[in-house]
Amino acid sequence: MTENDDRPAIGTNPAHGRRGFVLTGVGLAGAVAGAPAASGAPVRGASAAPGAERRSGVPFHGAHQAGVVTPQQAFAGFAAFDALGSDRGDLARLLTVLTARARVLTAGSPRGGPDDRLTVTVGVGASLFDERFGLRSHRPAGLRTMPAFPGDDLDPEACHGDLSVQICAEHPDAVLDAMVDLKRELRGLASVRWRSDGFLNPPRPSGAPRSIVGFKDGISRPDTSSEREMDRVLWLGTRAGTPAWARGGCYQVLRMTRLRAEAWDRLPVTEQERVFGRNKATGAPLTGTVETDVPDYRSDPDGRKISFDSHIRRANPRTPETADSLPLRRSYNFDRGLTPDGALDVGLNFCCYQQDIERQFEAVQRRLNGERLADFTVARGGGYFLVLPGVADASGVLGAGLLTD
Repeated sequence: MTENDDRPAIGTNPAHGRRGFVLTGVGLAGAVAGAPAASGAPVRGASAAPGAERRSGVPFHGAHQAGVVTPQQAFAGFAAFDALGSDRGDLARLLTVLTARARVLTAGSPRGGPDDRLTVTVGVGASLFDERFGLRSHRPAGLRTMPAFPGDDLDPEACHGDLSVQICAEHPDAVLDAMVDLKRELRGLASVRWRSDGFLNPPRPSGAPRSIVGFKDGISRPDTSSEREMDRVLWLGTRAGTPAWARGGCYQVLRMTRLRAEAWDRLPVTEQERVFGRNKATGAPLTGTVETDVPDYRSDPDGRKISFDSHIRRANPRTPETADSLPLRRSYNFDRGLTPDGALDVGLNFCCYQQDIERQFEAVQRRLNGERLADFTVARGGGYFLVLPGVADASGVLGAGLLTD
């Protein structure tokens, strides 16, 4: 799967390097003209009814990329790539090949088919906007390099990247097949910087899926069925600071967070519940009875039921001042076996999407500083990215507006 010149999955440390190469300049128009044809007629619209998605796959074409508001699949692979080119022609070729392969794969890969509901979601990182491609003036103000937050232990080799690629599907072999395909087709154009795969635990008995430690995860989330809500908290529109090429996209935050599982397991369940602020069995807030109950902080002003340093009270205090900071979460658990020192290497591929990283993710992250859960978790990698707008039809290339703006 990996080669000596590619960077490793998070948690490993083999040596790596970059290949040198020479590419002839390829203009965007020429690159698009040379792109492989998509399988079948283009399908418009980035979303469909769940039943239709299971029968015919998730549509690739639309104003927004699939894999953001798409109902969450069971498995995911996250990867960052470094572009190997030296001018805009090289970058145009990279984006053209990446779009063409994503279009083919989501139509049905050799190992899978429409039932896999495969999606490939592509973003760009702050490092892409440098002197190599003459894009420095095109970088949106909201896109920057992810900083280290208190308690982080970030591995530089597992952070950032020119491009992010999220692959989601209902089966793990479909995710792997797509990753192998993209890695092969992008040879000489981009190298894998890091990757991290994940899975969802199915809901038990219903409701939200459960995290690696058995608590229900991602209960509070924006309403993805509401276009008005998505325009308010997710999609980039015409607000100040958003360049035309980015409209229809959104910001992605990835955080690979390791859990100190042995230390966590030593806590009694009642103490674990105090750390989260929720009942482990039902997912209900400690002021309620079912997982969909809204935490009642007014009836608990002293934090006797849901403590002030609990995860849910810090993350979402439910005040008028914090109402605009909720991002759309799309996270996956990971289990990589053991760390070099013999500890369990498990945790969460935290992924969230939003309109404004500072207003949403970073505001929540600042509130979480000092929460009790931080004693049991440590972020090791990830990055900030801008998910590109979708493409309308088979002639479209992801990021074309960036290169022609």
